[in-house]
Amino acid sequence: MSTVLITGASRGIGAQCALSFAKAGYDVALNYCRSEAKALALVKEIEALGVKAFAVQADVADSAQVKGMFDAVRKELGAADVLVNNAGIAHVGLLTDMTDDEWRRLIDTDLSGTFYCCREALADMIRAHSGVIVNIASMWGEVGASCEAAYSAAKAGVIGLAKALAKEVGPSGVRVNAVSPGVVMTDMMAGFSDEDVAALKDETPLTSLGSPEDVADAVLFLASEKARFITGQVLSVNGGMVI
Repeated sequence: MSTVLITGASRGIGAQCALSFAKAGYDVALNYCRSEAKALALVKEIEALGVKAFAVQADVADSAQVKGMFDAVRKELGAADVLVNNAGIAHVGLLTDMTDDEWRRLIDTDLSGTFYCCREALADMIRAHSGVIVNIASMWGEVGASCEAAYSAAKAGVIGLAKALAKEVGPSGVRVNAVSPGVVMTDMMAGFSDEDVAALKDETPLTSLGSPEDVADAVLFLASEKARFITGQVLSVNGGMVI
């Protein structure tokens, strides 16, 4: 039985990844920062599928908490065979209005948190000469977005980290890739009006927006043996909005 650790797994794309991996037969470790009730409810839903599930609280921006999270997962489910770095926050606004604390918090969560998790996971994966890491990036990490400069920078870093690590740990039997979602209908879209959503659909060549399942399917594929010869790549799941 393989084990997957998914950060930011209490809702949205992370929660759907947890369900998709469970349906594929993985034991699932679900990381959450604050949404304990949602994480515990998801554990029950996953356990009903006949696999093990374990919810573990940690702020990925804190390297000590990340280490504690991995120690807890090893004790409960064994070392993670797959790591999905999904935890992240966003910030919308002019860069000139962004405070030092806002910048630091976003970079610490989205980029440093991915680094901390990769470092912990690789200790086990390199020893086992096997493992997969999938970083959840963003199309804005590929092309940049006005009024989301910090988020774009962090996600560009996540992509660069995946590409560099793929070269570094490939000889150790570990694959590292990134999935780059476009506009996906999660609760983060709650503030968008119907008109906003319609406009985003019009901007997308496939004339529809993505679902968490679309992203989870891409992540699961990259973690599978079907992708055994794929590493250091960015799989864009954006309906053609960014090409």
